[in-house]
Amino acid sequence: MVSGKDRQKQLAREHYERQQTTRVQRERAAKRTAAIGTTVGVLVVVGGIVAAATLLGGGDDEVTAATPTDTAVPSASAPAAGPKAYDPASGTCEYQPDGQAAKDVGQPPAKVAAQPATMTIKTSLGVIEASLDGAKAPCTVGSFQFLAEKKYFNDTKCHRLTTEGIKVLQCGDPTASGSGGPGYRFTDENLEGASYKRGVLAMANSGPGTNGSQFFIVYGDETDSLPDSYTPFGTITKGIELVDQVAKDGVEGGGGDGPPKTAVDIKDVTITGKS
Repeated sequence: MVSGKDRQKQLAREHYERQQTTRVQRERAAKRTAAIGTTVGVLVVVGGIVAAATLLGGGDDEVTAATPTDTAVPSASAPAAGPKAYDPASGTCEYQPDGQAAKDVGQPPAKVAAQPATMTIKTSLGVIEASLDGAKAPCTVGSFQFLAEKKYFNDTKCHRLTTEGIKVLQCGDPTASGSGGPGYRFTDENLEGASYKRGVLAMANSGPGTNGSQFFIVYGDETDSLPDSYTPFGTITKGIELVDQVAKDGVEGGGGDGPPKTAVDIKDVTITGKS
């Protein structure tokens, strides 16, 4: 007999797959529209919150409380093979070029520390701190270290809040549209036995091996239905109550998935080597 929890995971997985198909079709259409706009000298802005499939990534109507979606959808010119996993022998990661960067800061060095670190996020509502697991997610933490040093996250907004189904706050897109990324992608990590409990910090994505800069903070405990597809790379150690307040205030315009009514502006992100 299939348990309720297994059924939830199955439904979430099926929902994720449907959203991925819709997302790819939408991205292709958006690229065609943008190309036409450029040709005639018109600036076309293609936006929308990337749905849960990318957890936390997606378009406006793609943003659902069923799964997290990220931002970076593999471009047509992206390599067929996914980014390689961390190589412990050389201590290196592979960061593959992937589309146009929302804020161009280059690519991280291949060499990473693979050590615990502490991330401090200064927001308009207060400070949020997290312990990062560089041992289990070295490429993810290496990327965040690089982006923080380049001030990639400075003066950005957390663009998505979900209050039904999954309970997360999603950030990391300089465009605040849910479709922006750093111009590169990297491998999934730490997925075996992944659990998305309150306080977990994880990557949003648009499919396997498409991690970029978008991430989400889990503030609820009703996330067992999430498939283990989103790299968990840290745990919030301070400031989760700030996210609770944002969640209490709800989603802009009502509903259970969309931009938070109370704005969360990221002022500065720093990462230190302290565990």
